[in-house]
Amino acid sequence: MLNVKDLVVELGNFRLYIDELNVGQNEYFVVLGPNGAGKTVLLETIGGLNKVKKGHIFLEGKDITRVPPEEREIGYVPQDSVLFPFLNVRENVEFALKVRKYPKEKIKERVDFLSKALEISHLLHRSVKELSGGEKQKVAIARALAPYPKLLLLDEPLGSIDISASKLLRLELKRFHRELKLTTIHVTHNLLEAEELAQRLAMINEGRIEQIGTVEEIMFFPKNEIVSQFVGSVNILDVQSVKSLGCGLFEARCGE
Repeated sequence: MLNVKDLVVELGNFRLYIDELNVGQNEYFVVLGPNGAGKTVLLETIGGLNKVKKGHIFLEGKDITRVPPEEREIGYVPQDSVLFPFLNVRENVEFALKVRKYPKEKIKERVDFLSKALEISHLLHRSVKELSGGEKQKVAIARALAPYPKLLLLDEPLGSIDISASKLLRLELKRFHRELKLTTIHVTHNLLEAEELAQRLAMINEGRIEQIGTVEEIMFFPKNEIVSQFVGSVNILDVQSVKSLGCGLFEARCGE
């Protein structure tokens, strides 16, 4: 679905270099890493918001490296949602469809479908100023999905809401991804989010991808010390026998 190859982006003193990144059709892919690692830069670049110095981005085999953001067929939800405060919920979700001059009946059909899928039908006539953090995020996702994107980008979608709302929204993200079958890239620094949501994930640090794999591969088989320290993985050794020496000390016998 998405292929990033030999990508180089320079923003001031920061340099993003992605040797290769592939995301499969209908996959929920998580980009995990500490603050300042380059997660948002990567997402913005895929969405067309940053100038590429070198390399290529392909979407369904088409090179979109130089394609304007509005022509990429990608939905993007930034960290702060950026809903239009002068529009109500329905008008926010309709906005991109109206700009693209969809017929009124098609707009209504799409808004009704998304509001039902994301369970925000009861909010459609509300002002966005009256919404909770979790509700705003769901509206932002609905707005991003409205113009039928091929790929959805989520930048720290749970970062600004409280713990209980975050748990509920994680369940909602899993549900609607399962129902809509939409390829999604979710950026986070939160290990719990990655564990619960990712089908596969990439660990990024200082502008480079350190490891790509399933949650189990990243957690139990970290490729290097950087990954191990971030995910807090333990060392697991194969031994033949273990003998207690007391005071919390053990003697382990390994194979010859």
